[in-house]
Amino acid sequence: MTHSFLMIGQSNMAGRGYAKEVPPIFDEHIKMQRNGLWQIMSEPINYDRPSSGVSLASSFAAAWRLDNEQDEIGLIPCADGGTSLDDWAVGGALFENAVSQARLAQRTSEIKGILWHQGESDCSPEKAEKYQEKFSEIINALRQKLNIHEVPLIIGGLGDFLPKGILGQYFTHYSLVNRELEHFAQSHENCYFVTAKDLDSNPDGIHFNAHSQRVLGIRYYQAYRDLKDIFNPIADEENTLNTIYNRPYARREKIKLLEYEFAIGNIESKDYLNKLTALSQE
Repeated sequence: MTHSFLMIGQSNMAGRGYAKEVPPIFDEHIKMQRNGLWQIMSEPINYDRPSSGVSLASSFAAAWRLDNEQDEIGLIPCADGGTSLDDWAVGGALFENAVSQARLAQRTSEIKGILWHQGESDCSPEKAEKYQEKFSEIINALRQKLNIHEVPLIIGGLGDFLPKGILGQYFTHYSLVNRELEHFAQSHENCYFVTAKDLDSNPDGIHFNAHSQRVLGIRYYQAYRDLKDIFNPIADEENTLNTIYNRPYARREKIKLLEYEFAIGNIESKDYLNKLTALSQE
């Protein structure tokens, strides 16, 4: 049985990291849901916009695999960029889509956790004041509909870079949202907060860059694994990333990667066949 995780929130959950800036993560036991079926994970996982890129979910899944070498993990991408809590209201399109996708995943997996990152679209004192009330309604209804009352919910803080970016005037009160997210985690069972301290952004000053997404995924996993809040950077997060990047590929994974390179036209058929033959003999 696949262990699956629901990805919900806005663009920093969907991911906008530039893939060229980080080593790839490829593992045949990390899957993502497409059209109700499981496929081997490739980035972008959460293709909500043409600008979709690296998200925290890939390093979260890879860190999970370090502790669960015999098991398979599945990611259920449902995040949508630029969306507010009101857009995620119970009964709305985003909420119903997440429920629908999660129910499809439950046919062949067991949902083990919810990954949430959202708040940039609610960065005003008025919206922040109502954040916990609105978010509680969403999460309670989601748990009820999917019968996942006790699975951990991991929620991440907003980046400290937000007020310094090109649209910084819209994020002056981002710390109010972070405060509400922390308070929510402290006042609700099976919920844990993850800090975005010391993380950097893309040039837009809004979205975590690829490396920061990787680090954030490590933090999300530690919060999930240890069932505790993460208020400060983790001492060994870079070492964990290096372990993930340096994981040797199994022969089948090498063949899958070769097939992909051939399918997108990066290698000629003769080279493909020669390399495939060599891999088959390993």
